[in-house]
Amino acid sequence: MKETSIIVCRCEEVTLEQIREAIRQHGCSARETKLRTRAGMGICGGRTCRPLLERLMVPLEGDHASELPLKIQPPVRPVSFAQWGRSL
Repeated sequence: MKETSIIVCRCEEVTLEQIREAIRQHGCSARETKLRTRAGMGICGGRTCRPLLERLMVPLEGDHASELPLKIQPPVRPVSFAQWGRSL
């Protein structure tokens, strides 16, 4: 499987290649990579992709990667599936 087709963040459809390119071009920290690519900023708030993003950053940030972990941002207020169904 090519890197171009590996999706790290399903919510924002960010690929592994896009993340690595942002890191390579800009020397991004984990937070800056998140802001540049939008990985971890989708509807799940990073619950799915955050662990992988942090693991990708460890070789670049070394021991400092654990000092500022990416936070999980839950929705402002929970919405049930029933409410979603009524809105459609």
